[in-house]
Amino acid sequence: MKLLSIVFSFKNEEKNLQELIERTAKSLSDLTNWKYEMIFVNDFSTDKSEEILLNLQSQYPITIINMSRNFGVGPCVLAGFKYSKGDAIIYIDSDLQDPPEIIKELVKEHEKGAEVVHTVRTKRLGESKVKMFLTVVAYKIINYFSDIPLHVNAGDFKLISRKALDKILELKEFRPYIRGLSVWVGYKQSKVYYVREPRSSGKSNFSIFGSGPVNEFLTGITAYSLKPLYLSIILGFFAMFVSLILILHTIYAKLNNLTALGSAGILISISFFSGIILLSQGIMAIYIARIFEQVRGRKRYVIKDIKEHNLE
Repeated sequence: MKLLSIVFSFKNEEKNLQELIERTAKSLSDLTNWKYEMIFVNDFSTDKSEEILLNLQSQYPITIINMSRNFGVGPCVLAGFKYSKGDAIIYIDSDLQDPPEIIKELVKEHEKGAEVVHTVRTKRLGESKVKMFLTVVAYKIINYFSDIPLHVNAGDFKLISRKALDKILELKEFRPYIRGLSVWVGYKQSKVYYVREPRSSGKSNFSIFGSGPVNEFLTGITAYSLKPLYLSIILGFFAMFVSLILILHTIYAKLNNLTALGSAGILISISFFSGIILLSQGIMAIYIARIFEQVRGRKRYVIKDIKEHNLE
């Protein structure tokens, strides 16, 4: 019998954990050829989440990984991946927006031969139109700059086989874009479509303009492509072309006793070129920051303790 590892990253989800575990266990009970473990990575919760999980360990195969501080979703997911024992591993959010009932479909696709099974959201209920618009735009921008075909509206909820996950864990990127790595690693891939539910209860820890989504967006753009750096070069040539036009215009106006560019034109020109310079420097700064994070050699996360459930 094979083992399926379900990895959950969470912070302050005391209102959702009981239902999440019960629904996940019920869904997995239909998988006759699989046993399972649940790995909950606690991103420094300040509520009663850990206490609830400890009480449920007597009924379910739950392992709790407590981080030493708040590290964010990415490092927590990697920690869960590292300590998973399964032949296949599924990551799913803990807010019940991604229905655990879909897990069965992911496993079926894996049994057909897929090493990575992505979930693609056809609808996202309970979210504002502004957030949906910005999310779609962000996905398209990341996909445009990426050298690999990333899936639009495919989040971190996915199944990864042990073969593919071992290759992902061999990589040493300090700030990995996990949903991109699952595509980059290759192997046979498939998709499962579903409707994402509104948040069950509690407040989301992710504001659309918060540091988490912004960092994820910038990481997604720069993790798999050098195109943004090439964009700086293109903008530089464009600025030189505009400068040449302005110089020729000024010379023509001088020779023909016409009015040359006034103060307004000078201010517009200075603002335009300054914007291009700052944009180019900002793009380079992002890549330099990624290099700095990589070469200084810090660990991606620190685990305070692990409270395991004996599966035997």
